[in-house]
Amino acid sequence: MKRKLITFARRTGLAASLAVSLVSPLTLSLAVAPTAATAASRLTAPVGGEPSPAAIDTYLGKAMESTALPGMSVVVTHNGKIVHAAGYGHDSAGRPVTESTPMRVASLSKSFTAMAVMTLVDDGRLSLDEPVAEQLPEFRLADPRARGITLRHLLNQTSGISDGTVDIRAAESATTLAGYVAALRGGTLAADPGTRWAYCNVNYEVAARLVEVAGGMSFGAYMKQRVFGPLGMTGSAVGDQEVRPSKGFNSLFGAWVPRPELRDFLYGGGAGGVITDAADMGRWLISQNGAGAQLVRPESLTTMHTSSGVRDYGMGWGRETVDGADLLVHSGNLFTYTAVEAIAPDTGYGFAVMTNGAGLYDDVYDVLTGLVAMSRGRTPEVPGGSRQQVELVLGLIALAAVGLGVLGVLRSRRWASRRTGSPAWRVGLRLVPALLPVLLFALYRDLISFLMNGRTVTWEQLTYSAAPMTITFAVAAAAGAVTVVTRLLKLRESRSVVSSR
Repeated sequence: MKRKLITFARRTGLAASLAVSLVSPLTLSLAVAPTAATAASRLTAPVGGEPSPAAIDTYLGKAMESTALPGMSVVVTHNGKIVHAAGYGHDSAGRPVTESTPMRVASLSKSFTAMAVMTLVDDGRLSLDEPVAEQLPEFRLADPRARGITLRHLLNQTSGISDGTVDIRAAESATTLAGYVAALRGGTLAADPGTRWAYCNVNYEVAARLVEVAGGMSFGAYMKQRVFGPLGMTGSAVGDQEVRPSKGFNSLFGAWVPRPELRDFLYGGGAGGVITDAADMGRWLISQNGAGAQLVRPESLTTMHTSSGVRDYGMGWGRETVDGADLLVHSGNLFTYTAVEAIAPDTGYGFAVMTNGAGLYDDVYDVLTGLVAMSRGRTPEVPGGSRQQVELVLGLIALAAVGLGVLGVLRSRRWASRRTGSPAWRVGLRLVPALLPVLLFALYRDLISFLMNGRTVTWEQLTYSAAPMTITFAVAAAAGAVTVVTRLLKLRESRSVVSSR
């Protein structure tokens, strides 16, 4: 669900079309468009029954080759057992990725936070349907409607809170969950609680603070004691103080560049702070399918997996159809890590795919699709190629923009001589095509925010996974600006010569 609504990673058409629209005023015309990639090569799927570890390993090995991801860890579970857990590729230090390599899983954390909440609900220390303000008196917004927000609203993302109604940057600069909640006090609501779905991390940070207050300990400590510990998830933690993952990677025109994660989860948040590994995710998925160790009552687990009446999303899980299978899914996208988890309650399968890279295309979802196909006895398509195609197109556009900029500068004297006697308004009209890329680049951040349903986007963030598109926009804008400035300077020279005669 998050994959569809708050990231442009899988929107291959978006990256190319935006860049083309940016430079087309410079008369660039490229008849190239990336397609949703599926490799032509196929693997043999089992005729029936559970796919073997060897078959899964073969598929994942081919997927690593075709996607060219730096590192990937994967687990497949079925009912009460782990069918296959392994790592592929390497981390930023050159070490092999294994099933025990720590991975940032971003918004997969939301399903863990929901579980922590439900343990307290089962214990009678929290209520899903009482106002949050009564259970957490420090939770105050400027909007009086906020007094009607319940814990169920928070977990279902139907509280009415959105990125555009609170000061996200102030909240995320906090070093504690208490500080995060305090930073929300000037916020308002975009809708009445329970009436509209809006994906917003604030919901789960407030829920995590509720866990701290009701649980009597830090959120990380509670997760370790009541969620990770009972499931045997010894390699998992909230925040990167206990379990330290290596730097992740950004894809820059086909090359993977190691970079530190943009945000270090100083307050150990509930929206995206979990760090785990494939082996531990296997234990988690087994439990989520109702097998193995159970943390809450069966009816509570069902509640967590039930969508709200507003959207097909419920307590950290979204309902999606993947390769014909009805699954509960959640994706996670950080600035250098990407992950996806899914369970199939009707068949007992569970899947998690995690990678230490982030680019303009989300390959982990395609890898998941292949694994789902194998679990259904189908032949999986080997994923890969879309990220490379998108970045190739963007690279070509950037190079073409540079060429057009150079050409515009070299021909500026001729351009100016032809318009020496033209009125200012006509000259201005002639400059508009070259100025459009400059205008679009100025609006670029707001445009991306709009396409991501109003999520807060900073320029710094746009230099991470979106770097190829950002560079392309910047290069085209620079080419347009240099062309305009040079033409105006030559025009002034030309008119000065004419007037002096």
